[in-house]
Parts: sequence; C-alpha cells; structure tokens
Amino acid sequence: MQKFFLCTLNIFCFFFSYSQQIQVQGKVTDSLQNPLPYANILAIPNAEDLEVKFAITEQDGSYKLGLVKYQTYELTVSYLGYKPQKLSITTTNQDFIKDFVLEENPDQLDEVHIKYTPPIIVKTDTITYDVSRFTTGEERKLRDALKKLPGVEVDREGNVKVQGKKVTKVLVENKTFFTGNSKLAVNNIPADAVDKVEVLDNYNEVAMLKGLQDSEDMALNILLKEDKKKFVFGDVEAGAGIEDRYLLHPNLFYYSPKTNVNFIGDLNNQGIKSFSFSDYLEFEGGFGKLLDDAGSYFSLFNSDFAQYLNNKDFTDNINQFGAFNVRQSVNNSTDLSGYVISSNSKTQTLSNTLNSYQNITEPFTEDRTVTNNLNNFFTIGKFTVDYDPDYTEDFAYNAFVKVTNNDANGLINTINPNQNNTINTLTDVTALNLKQNISYSRKLSKAHTATLEATYNFKNDKPITEWLTNQQILQGLIPLEDEDTYNILQTKRSKSHNFNAILKDYWVLNNFNHLYTSVGINVSFNSFFNRDVQVLEDGNINNFSSAGFGNNFGYNFIDTFLGLEYKFMIGIATFKPALFYHGYLWRTEQFGNTESFSKTLLLPQFTSKIEFNNSEKLNFKYRLNARFASVNQLANNFILSSFNNVFRGNNQLENQLYHTATLSYYKFSLFRNLNFNLNTSFNKRITTIKNVTELNGIESFNTAIMFDQPEHNWNVNGRISKKINKIRYNLSSNFSYNDFFQILNNSTNLNISKSLSSTIGFETFFKNLPNIELNYTKDFSNYNANSIENRFENDRFEALLEYDFLKDFIFKADYTFDNYNNKNQGITNTFDTANASLFYQKEDSPWGFEISANNIFDVRFKQQNSFNAFVVSDSRTFILPRIVMFKVSHKL
Repeated sequence: MQKFFLCTLNIFCFFFSYSQQIQVQGKVTDSLQNPLPYANILAIPNAEDLEVKFAITEQDGSYKLGLVKYQTYELTVSYLGYKPQKLSITTTNQDFIKDFVLEENPDQLDEVHIKYTPPIIVKTDTITYDVSRFTTGEERKLRDALKKLPGVEVDREGNVKVQGKKVTKVLVENKTFFTGNSKLAVNNIPADAVDKVEVLDNYNEVAMLKGLQDSEDMALNILLKEDKKKFVFGDVEAGAGIEDRYLLHPNLFYYSPKTNVNFIGDLNNQGIKSFSFSDYLEFEGGFGKLLDDAGSYFSLFNSDFAQYLNNKDFTDNINQFGAFNVRQSVNNSTDLSGYVISSNSKTQTLSNTLNSYQNITEPFTEDRTVTNNLNNFFTIGKFTVDYDPDYTEDFAYNAFVKVTNNDANGLINTINPNQNNTINTLTDVTALNLKQNISYSRKLSKAHTATLEATYNFKNDKPITEWLTNQQILQGLIPLEDEDTYNILQTKRSKSHNFNAILKDYWVLNNFNHLYTSVGINVSFNSFFNRDVQVLEDGNINNFSSAGFGNNFGYNFIDTFLGLEYKFMIGIATFKPALFYHGYLWRTEQFGNTESFSKTLLLPQFTSKIEFNNSEKLNFKYRLNARFASVNQLANNFILSSFNNVFRGNNQLENQLYHTATLSYYKFSLFRNLNFNLNTSFNKRITTIKNVTELNGIESFNTAIMFDQPEHNWNVNGRISKKINKIRYNLSSNFSYNDFFQILNNSTNLNISKSLSSTIGFETFFKNLPNIELNYTKDFSNYNANSIENRFENDRFEALLEYDFLKDFIFKADYTFDNYNNKNQGITNTFDTANASLFYQKEDSPWGFEISANNIFDVRFKQQNSFNAFVVSDSRTFILPRIVMFKVSHKL
C-alpha cells in the first residue's frame, strides 16, 4: 500500500509541474471605454496538435487566456452588436497584456458570425457549448463528452452539475427526454450524435412565467447534429462472463422534426439498476408546482417499492428493464408525448448487524443476520398533452399510472440475551397509483398573468405479511396460542383519494414590484385497514382483535388557504415576503366512533436573492411549516410493524410545526476556472409527533404523542474547485448537527448526533496522457445518548484512471480503499474494491469490444454504521463476487 501512495504522489507532482503556458490578459471595451461582459475571445492555433483556447470576459470586461509558449495563434474577439476584431500573435516565454476596443455594428441585428464559431457562448441565463471543440471523437456516451466541458461535472451515476448547480431536467431538441432525468440521458445517448449543449438556468417550461415564478431549475438542452435530426441512431451492447454472467443493453433513438421515438433496454445479472431510488423520488415530485401536495401530509406506510430501489448491494441480482418514449407534434401548438418504464428483478441480499441497545437498565448487544429473496416488478406510464398556441396561453395535461407487485421470502436470525430465534418472513405487496394533473396559464393583460393547477391522485396499496417461527414473539403484546410453529398473518389495505387545486394571479406593478395572490384547496379521503391473526395448525384463526389489534380507520382532511406574496427589487437584491392563511378541517372514524377537528394557522415565508453578477449569487429562504399526521399514525388500535415491534396510533394527533431556513452562496468564474459553493440549512422543530417506546429486550411497543420540546438540526456543506492548466483540484466538506429527544421506558433524554466529512482530491484533463482522479475522504461520526458516547471514523481513498491510447483503445479502472473504525467496540475493518475495463473500437467501425472486471479483489461485504433513539448498529452488507465480462457493442 505504501508503494501505491508513493507512486500516486509522484504522479501528482508530475501533473502539478506539467505547464508550458504563458498568460494573456486584458480588457474588452467599446469605443467609450465601457466594459463588454461575456464577450468571446477565441485563440486558434496554427499547429494542428494544439487545442483551441477561449475566454469569456467578466462583468468588468477583463479576460485571461492560457496559451502555449512559442506558438502562433489567431485571436478573434466578438460581441453581439459589435464588429469582430482579429489579431495574429506569436507567444514567447513571457506573459503579456492585450486590450481590445470593439466598434458598434449598427447594421447587425443577429449574432456575430465569424469564421470560427466560439466554443462557448454565454448569455444571461444560457451557456451554449460547441461540443466538438472539447472532444476527441473517442467518447462513447454523452456523459463522456459532458465531462470535458468547462464548468460541467458528471458523477458516477450520471447526475450533472453546471457551475456547481444540479441539472434538474434534460431536453433533446427542446423537448423533454423521457422523464427529464439526467441519468437516462447522459448514460445512454451516444456522444457522436451531439452537436451542441445548452445550459438553461432558471428554467421554466412556461415562457410567460419566467421572471414571475422563482425557478431554481437548471435544464440541459441537447442539440443533435444535422444528420441525426431525422435519423435512427443508437447502439446495442451484449456481454457474457464467468459463472454465467450476461448483459444485453440496447439504446435506440429516432428523431425527426415532428416525431421522437426512444427505447432503452437492459437485461443483466450484474446488479446494475437502470432505475434508482433517486429517479423514483424525482417522479414523485415532478407532476405539479402546487405549493403543497395533500399526499405530503401523510404517507400510508414506508414503501417497499422505494426500499427496493434504494438497495444497491446484493449477493445475486437479475434485472430486466425497458423504457419506451414517444413524442409527436400534432401541429405548431400541440404536442403529444408518453412513456412507459417497466422493470422486473430477482434479488438476493444478506446482511449481518450488531445492534447495541443503550439507554436502558441493562445494555446488551444483539447479533442479527437477515437474508432475503425478493421479486420486484413495477410499471410506470405517463401521457402528456401540451397545448401552447402563443406566448399568452399555455395548457398541459398529464396522466400517470404506477403498478407494483413485490414479494419477498426473508429469514431473520437473532441472537440476544433473551432468546435465540429464527423468523421466516413472507411478504406480498401490490399497489396501484393513478394521478392526473392539469395546468393552465394565461396572460390576462400586460400587468396580470393567471395560473390554475389541479391534481387528482388515487392510491391503493395491499400488503400482506406472514411471520413463521418456532418460538413465541412479542410475549405480553400479542395473544399467541401454543403450537409447534407459530404462523402470524397480517393483511393491510390503504386507499386514498387526494385532490389539490390552486389559482394564482401574478400582478406586475412595475419592473421592481410584483404582488401575487393565490387561493387553493387540498382535499384527502383516506381509509386504512389492518387485520393481525394467528393461523392455527388445524386451520382455525386466532384473531388478535380481543387484545386491541386491528384497524378499520377513516380519515378525511381539508385544507383551504389564501396566500399573499410581495416581490420587490432594491438594486441587486430581490426580496419576497409572503403570508399563507390556512384553515384545516379533519375527521377520523374508527368502528363507528367519529371525531371532528379544526384549526387555523398563519404560515409566513420569506425569500431573498442577491445577484452580484451572473456568476455570483446569495440566496436565503425561510419558511414556517405545518405537517399533519399520516393515517396509520392516527389509527388508534394496535398493529404489528415487524417481528419485534408493535405500534399504536393516536387519533388526537394534530400538526407538527417547524421552522426551516437555508442560506446558499455560489461563485463561478469561467476564465479563473473557479467554482465555490457554500450552503447551510437550519431546522427548528417547535411541535413534533414523537414516538414513545417501551423496550423489553429487542422487542418494543411504540405509540405516538404530540411533543412540544424544541429540537434542532443544522447542516453546513461547502465545495471549492479550481482548475490550473490541465488539473482540477477539489475540496469539499459537510458538517451536520442534530439534537432530539427520545422517550424510552418512561424516561425522556436529549440525544445529540454530530458528523463531519471532508474530501480532498484532484482530477486531470489531458488530451494525450492518462487521466486520473484521486480523492481522500475522512469521516467522523459522534452520537451521544444519555451520557453514552459512540464514535465512528472512516478513511476512504479513491483512485480512477482513464487512458485513451493508440487511437482505438480506452482503458478505465477505479480503486477504493476503506478503513472503518468503531471506536467504542474497538472494531477496525479494512476493505478495498477495484474495477477495470479495456474497450477497443477501430475508427469508423461500428463494432466495439470490451473486457471488464468488477470487484477484482473479490471483496464480499461492506461495513457501515447507523443509529436511532436507542440502538447503535454496526452492519456488514454482503455484495456480488468478482465478475469478469466480455462485451460486444454495435453502433447504428
């Protein structure tokens, strides 16, 4: 290991010293000496093996260019509305200053057209990249091309950031690509189909609402090459490997001016998921712009579907995935589009956890091993109608459906001072979700713009769970009859109808003052049913209803609100205070007993933005939030939550109330290659819904109460990156603090958790040399509960290598080393993983060949820790063994 670090240090020193450049700097002004911001300076080298250099002027008209010594360049300076200026220079070994004065071109109405198109064009909210200026032609997917664009970052999963800000939507030829999620686009669109990339900041799908709605969205618009705009393109990849591993991955795209058809498929047993939990969350939050969705007030239960998507570690996995997207332009004002995404997977998981139970009279440790065989199926479909006849009117209709069917066969083995037991768990979950949304925007006059949004959402979930064990569980809580094998069966049904609508008027008083008024309603009708029984060996049923189990609960909720927002500008600062007056009515019904409740709340909000310039901003947001209980928190009979937990709701629960405040600052400089982000968030919970726990060994009984002691959460994270010549250096850090009360066995205690994580690293961007990325991360976690302190540390080293050589070969490798330390239990664990691949594709040939190896060292598990109110967990999660594959790809 020491030799590896010494080698890495030598490479670092070599890359750091790699510089044969001089600096050209100066200013671009007009004839009156007024600075021209965002002017383009382009340096075209005479030598063919050198890169085109460019710069964009800052607000004060200044620029900097890094040019190679002893070379001849043709400098071209251009700015919209001015005559371009050209100059030929030959560099020496000395830096020098060169100013430019541009003359107005009164006859020019459109953009300047020069011999060489600028690699980057910067406007107020738009950056346009000419992709060919930054790529070598060896890039396979869009992600490979994006990583070479200045100011653009792509992580391993395919999330994209531009100038430190996350891209939230991806368009192709100004139309949404599938769901708009970046990962489907950047991981599948071939790089050679892309002509330009537009980055659209403060993006809004409805043009007339830009400047009215406070959009923080950033969109990526992919513009295709001319020969791909009415053409079928894509690729197909197939592979086979040792121990019967296989992969089939087709990506097929058809684009024309009026019709777009896309298909992405994936069939593999390598543990690769084409649809992740974060993708699912974007689906759930992407169907409307209502202030609040009634569904946010209550979640029927933790979704098994979401838990599956969030699981990335398997001992075995077979994944079948297909996504189909169609968009058709009916005429100039109407678009029809739709997609279907379907996945079917079979998964095996294995984990071993040491649970340290604390804050009790006699602390103890449980050794728990859990295995699961899971079958997960889901289909998601969406149909959209977009009607946009002109700038003054916009209408959209969306219909969404999600069908899931998940079943699992799990085995839980627990060893603790009270018992050694094995529980077989069988689950079967079917669910249906239908959602419809309409949005209508209209320009009523020069001063007034109105919007109407309405959503109807229907959910129907039917989970069934069965526990089989040869020992009694939850003694004293569930009335079991003695048998050789205990068979406990739970049936649940959750159904909800939610309707939301909001009507809003945007009144533009003048350029510096806006007044927005809104009126809305959220309505929800919910039913929750559960039945917990013991199935006896003779076929009879032992119903637990005699012990207070079983719910048949109804919950109706109405929220009507009136909002007033005042937006005003003072200099470079924009402020928007707001007040929302809510009237809440809700009713609960259980076994014929009906209770009604009402409440009114005045919820203030405040946002402000200081825009020093287009690349330096400071944002602040504050909000007082109210969140009401979910239906299963209100259902006031007992219900089995797991093999060792019983929960009872409380229909007297009202709303949680908490303050949230966020402050964010970012600064980006293109010619300095500097990116700095700092974000902090604070959360103060005034009134919360708190679980009261009675713990007996590993078994617990929980119920919910309203709790009015303040609790706090504070998070600070920052990142700075600086590119010097061909190397980008990165430093990031995250600190979090959380204090909260736990009520355990009639004792109330304040718990405090703190964590600090910092990463330092660098990444190279050479054209003809190997490129590497090195990162070192140090994590500290501290959890203090009832004067008992738990400390964890983790050191992580990451190295990534990518080398394009001999024109036709691409070699990629990554290595991760972890050193995990549980300070309290004296547990130290070291593990490392590595992956590598070699890809070959002859220039101008559609065929590509690749050999890859994942988990080269055949590591069998990952180590991690977690904690809650009374349990500190140290877990090993087992993963797939070494996989070696040979792949063949064909580009259409």
